[in-house]
Amino acid sequence: MAGTAVATLVGATVALAPSAGASETAAGAARTAVASPVSAARSTAAATAAVYNGACGSGYRVVNSAQVGTPNSLGTVYLTYSSTTGDNCVVTVRNAPGKAVPMVAELSITSTGKRVRDSGNYTTYAGPVYLHAAGYCVNWYGVISGISAGKIGTNCGAIAR
Repeated sequence: MAGTAVATLVGATVALAPSAGASETAAGAARTAVASPVSAARSTAAATAAVYNGACGSGYRVVNSAQVGTPNSLGTVYLTYSSTTGDNCVVTVRNAPGKAVPMVAELSITSTGKRVRDSGNYTTYAGPVYLHAAGYCVNWYGVISGISAGKIGTNCGAIAR
């Protein structure tokens, strides 16, 4: 999108066209955008998408994720990895925290079946659950209000680092 600037407003990405007579350089400069409450409310689900909350701790970075529920996402399951410890961690995060609902965060090693799980009624997130899985493929998933998401046999060995 040459000649346009991109700004993030309430989590939604908005393209701003350059004003009349503005140069490409000026168009790329920082701008301030003001949106009405109505236009903010019209933004997509991305505006309220769950963001990784750091629950696994320092040193863990997100290496994979899965949206829980489509087309209306309830939240996201995050797989994280610490290259320092060789541990994976899973946390399931709701888009809109509120009344406690049934939630699950689960992680297992594909080849051995070794598994860890956290389940219960939570207001914001399930997990974190940890498993030393350096050099192994992992299965991981999460559940929010009976809707599940996750992946089987991913982030094998070097991919997870």
